[in-house]
Amino acid sequence: MEQHIKELMNEHILEDAAKFFGIDLSDLKYIGGFQNFVYEYPKKDKLYILRITHSSHRHSNHVCGEIEWVQYLYNNGVSVSKPIASKADRYVEVLELDNSYFIITSFEKAPGKKICYPECMNNDPLSEMCGELTGQIHKLSRTYVPSRKEFMSHDWTENSYLKDIKKYIPSNQDRVFESFKQLTSQINNLKKEDKYGLIHGDINVGNFFIDHNKMTLFDFDECQYSWYEEDIAIQIFYMVYVVLNDSIPERNKQARKFLKCFLKGYERYRNIDDESLNNLSLFLRLREFIVYIGMYRSFDLSNLDDWTSTYIAESQERLEEGVPIVEGIF
Repeated sequence: MEQHIKELMNEHILEDAAKFFGIDLSDLKYIGGFQNFVYEYPKKDKLYILRITHSSHRHSNHVCGEIEWVQYLYNNGVSVSKPIASKADRYVEVLELDNSYFIITSFEKAPGKKICYPECMNNDPLSEMCGELTGQIHKLSRTYVPSRKEFMSHDWTENSYLKDIKKYIPSNQDRVFESFKQLTSQINNLKKEDKYGLIHGDINVGNFFIDHNKMTLFDFDECQYSWYEEDIAIQIFYMVYVVLNDSIPERNKQARKFLKCFLKGYERYRNIDDESLNNLSLFLRLREFIVYIGMYRSFDLSNLDDWTSTYIAESQERLEEGVPIVEGIF
């Protein structure tokens, strides 16, 4: 989140946002958020989430589309965090500022706990659950149509990180820019047919909880229209990117194992062909661009820890060379 957005948030804004959902300010507990202000609050012995999104990040119509999509998934049996209506029986509330606005939404908090690194790695049941839930979403995505045209989410080319690559990446990184141009051209030429639709766009260990062997997915903030392979590649990437180049064989082994178990769950709902599996390498590279741009946007590059400094250097080299973070697993 950019600093000028953080500076817009204050106690008065928070109090007004809470009032929409009948929440006492004293009950709100800040729990973080990379793109949004996210709070937890109790009500009738249950925990809920209050999310505050600035209009510079998303238009209110797109948030309405996100909520409608999540409700559709929930109503069709997918384990996602259920949206909650405000006191005025609206799922999306808007708090006007002078030249912008905040968008207020609320959800049931997912039961259970987060599975973090390294526990999530080499966890076959978790990988299979990821595949099963993703397969359910993609199957439903094929027939989903928003109720209003303006509620349609953006497509992958409108991803805010990709659009802002020249804003955040130093202008002297010519090879990074050239590789980015070639990659996006390759992806644009892929067949869509029944392989393209609304995806979650950010499934990773930070966006689901596990409770008694049941996974509940949340944070559809990055939902967009793209190839279903992108949703799969994102999960492979986040499962292995913590492993640096000094352990490439281990990284590839982890990716192969994850994908094998993932597909076992995924193909209960949707089959995936060899062409789509081969295209995963393109979307692994695309995700690395997004993470690379995000680090330049959000991190103090003069004060990095050893892992982050090493990762950024290795990532730049991969992006320049046009190679994915894992190879030879498809």
